Amino acid sequence: MTSADDYRSALEALDRILNRESEADEVLRRAVDLLHDRFDEYSWVGIYVVEGDDLVLGPWKGPEATEHVRIPIGQGICGAAAASGRTEIVDDVNADERYLACFVSTRSEIVVPIAYEGRVVGEIDIDSDLPAAFGDADREFLERVAGLVSQQCLVAWDTGGVAWRDVS
Repeated sequence: MTSADDYRSALEALDRILNRESEADEVLRRAVDLLHDRFDEYSWVGIYVVEGDDLVLGPWKGPEATEHVRIPIGQGICGAAAASGRTEIVDDVNADERYLACFVSTRSEIVVPIAYEGRVVGEIDIDSDLPAAFGDADREFLERVAGLVSQQCLVAWDTGGVAWRDVS
């Protein structure tokens, strides 16, 4: 079970990445690696960025690639989180009609929007092979991570503001 110390340690590691890396895309890649490697229940971790009316897959880590490299905003659990600007936690993906099936092993999912100045610019998508793997502690932790990487998410795939999705 993940402890408060595990979350705190991961945030400290992310802070070190943010302070040492100058390239935004490298920060996001290392953040994905950190989340995947530190938390056993996080079986697949990816960051999507907003591009026009779509989410486009950026860095990811897991046993295999997803076929969902471009998701229209509003479609699936990822698209719902981007449209609303609110974190989505799904305890049983097979019971949620919005779920866009990626891996037969996935049982639960959390999607955390990444907002910059009140606009969704990306999101963190995490699958787990365990049912109901994500709770309030994961949500709070990942929302902090999203806040910390928001500027890098914007810079890494900046399209002059066109990609921003207003959630106000």
